[in-house]
Amino acid sequence: MTADGEHEWAPPGVDPARPSVARVHDALLGGVENFAADRSVAHRLKDAVPAVVDLLWCNRAFIGRVVDFLVREAGIRQFVDLGAGLPTIENTHEVAQFADPGCRVVYVDLDPVVEPHARALLGGNPYAEAITADACDVGAVLGHPALTRLIDLSRPTAILAVGLLHLLPDRADPYGLVRRYMAALPPGSYLAASNMSTSANPKAQALEAMLQATMGTGYFRDRAAVTRFFDGLELVEPGVVHFPEWHPDERVPGPLAPWEELLLGGVGRKP
Repeated sequence: MTADGEHEWAPPGVDPARPSVARVHDALLGGVENFAADRSVAHRLKDAVPAVVDLLWCNRAFIGRVVDFLVREAGIRQFVDLGAGLPTIENTHEVAQFADPGCRVVYVDLDPVVEPHARALLGGNPYAEAITADACDVGAVLGHPALTRLIDLSRPTAILAVGLLHLLPDRADPYGLVRRYMAALPPGSYLAASNMSTSANPKAQALEAMLQATMGTGYFRDRAAVTRFFDGLELVEPGVVHFPEWHPDERVPGPLAPWEELLLGGVGRKP
């Protein structure tokens, strides 16, 4: 219910009492496309780890640098952004099309709230689309009519799995998931992947525990485990590193903040 006692309206297929990762992110970033259940989780996460909002912006900056690299240096012109979430700023299509207006981008998210908002942001952009699909169903994603209309899967394509894999426990086989995506793409395609990093920092442990308690998800992994996502691929230098260390716009100034050590990611090329 809203603050004035009215029930919150939700589109068909959306349970406003059940928090969504996409909408919790939106609430953390000060957006309005969320419900009371999402805001409750966001408040609890901020109480447990006040730097959680900084984590989200660091994640966004990493995606921007990755996409810019893939367009300008790797020659990629097609992107599939898995678990894209609600639009914020400097979205994948904006960064890619700033570098080359012909870049094609498909956003994928399981939350039905995401698609209409992403499409509103796209404003009829002929080279960008949003679809509602489960990123864990590779066939449904890559076979979706909106994706196959826009993306030529016989040409090199980048799969973005940034902010997604830490939502999957090992029993869900996230390693097999990325292998299936890459197996469907031709040589010269790229994978950008990340995961929350294990840490002895009590705040990191509190964040992992809070995610699992509130969202039923959130699985932190060490560097070796994150590097496994790139098995069979050629890792782009500097390999799997903390986000601020991956192709920084400026020299990384001194030691990382504790919260910056919670994010590990990299980019790999299919040979």
